[in-house]
Amino acid sequence: MDLTTQYMGLELKHPVLASASPLSKTLAGIKRLEDGGASAIVLLSLFEEQLAHDSLALDYFLSVGTDSYNEALSYFPEASSYEVGPDKYLDLISGAKSNCTVPIIASLNGISRGGWTDYATLIEQAGADGIELNMYYLPTNTSITGAEIEQRYLDTLSDVLAAVKIPVAIKLSPYFSSTANIASQMAREGARGLVLFNRFYQPDFDLEKLEVVPSLELSRSYDMRLPLHWAAILYGHVPVDMAITSGVHTHLDVLKCMMAGASVVEIASELLHNGPGRAQEIVDAMASWMAEFEYESVRQMQGSMSQIKCPDPSAFERANYMKVLQSFQTAAIR
Repeated sequence: MDLTTQYMGLELKHPVLASASPLSKTLAGIKRLEDGGASAIVLLSLFEEQLAHDSLALDYFLSVGTDSYNEALSYFPEASSYEVGPDKYLDLISGAKSNCTVPIIASLNGISRGGWTDYATLIEQAGADGIELNMYYLPTNTSITGAEIEQRYLDTLSDVLAAVKIPVAIKLSPYFSSTANIASQMAREGARGLVLFNRFYQPDFDLEKLEVVPSLELSRSYDMRLPLHWAAILYGHVPVDMAITSGVHTHLDVLKCMMAGASVVEIASELLHNGPGRAQEIVDAMASWMAEFEYESVRQMQGSMSQIKCPDPSAFERANYMKVLQSFQTAAIR
């Protein structure tokens, strides 16, 4: 049984990756993920805001009190003791590469252009096998157009690609006006992978305290429907490897993703809920299913249920929309 797959130019022993999560925040957690069966590990994201905060903090400590008397200058810190940027993240990459045999993919989370993207170079130097660029941006300014948002994504991707030689994947949101077009532009720009999709976490309201509070719910298998749909549409039309990362919980979910055209899946919620060892359980169940239905390899099934392989491509478009509504109405009447 050949479970191998290729993603971002990396050869993987099977398609189940560990997505960025608190489990990949420490070296001990990364080792648990590898021992649990993950074929590659995406580290917890490094945020643009972290880099900006550290830079501003250093600037503050180097400039505060500049008009003080000479006698007070002794309280100034030595500049060499302040290291701009989360160097622990680089140490984590280096430590993971020294102690793990599976590929280690760093995650950069940001949207604006600027010096923070240069950090990709340091990530490459630390030994990362690839970078997942997590483009988390919620446009709220009414004067910003959709075209400007798309260009911001493309410019940021271009900056990172110019800084490194290791493969770069980009994690997209599902809210573009033309998902197929922006995916195609990302591939032409040089992205080696598309991660479908970024989940926008909506806060909740506390009515008693009158506060906005963070609210995070783990995904369900149902959440996989949207990225599954788009992977099936993009397969064969956009020359890039795809990862599905929302709502993958079972071996059947993984198989569906492969048949839609994904190269890999990235799992977080299932591992957080049931432990890192759940990855190997999913892989074993997937291999058993493939043996039962006489599949010899993952590559054999990849894209077999995509739009390009479908006798009726409209099944992924309006015809399917109407059939879903009709099936619900019929069931409700019964």
